[in-house]
Amino acid sequence: MSRKYTFFVHMNATKEWLSLSRAERTEYFDTIKKEIFSKYQSVNIRLYDIEAFSTKCSDIAVYETENIQEYYFLIDALRDTKIYTVPYFEIVDIFPAIEDGFEEYEESLKNA
Repeated sequence: MSRKYTFFVHMNATKEWLSLSRAERTEYFDTIKKEIFSKYQSVNIRLYDIEAFSTKCSDIAVYETENIQEYYFLIDALRDTKIYTVPYFEIVDIFPAIEDGFEEYEESLKNA
């Protein structure tokens, strides 16, 4: 049975990120997509802006994969970039989850 892992990464944009022009942000993000995200194609990435709806964080990145090693390497690669070194974003929290994990558990009960 393949297992899909999902990581909900809550972040806050910093003043360093927000002080960049929108064109600079787009250019930087395009570079990250080309240089890092493209290397870890088994990891699906979705980004959400939530600053208009929450004071807890400004953005959420959702990473989905069946290959937890690729997720780990992707995050390590991001740690070497301005995203975390300037930082452009600060991590508030990470919520890991297993999609439909209860189904795998229930299947294990049948085989016990």
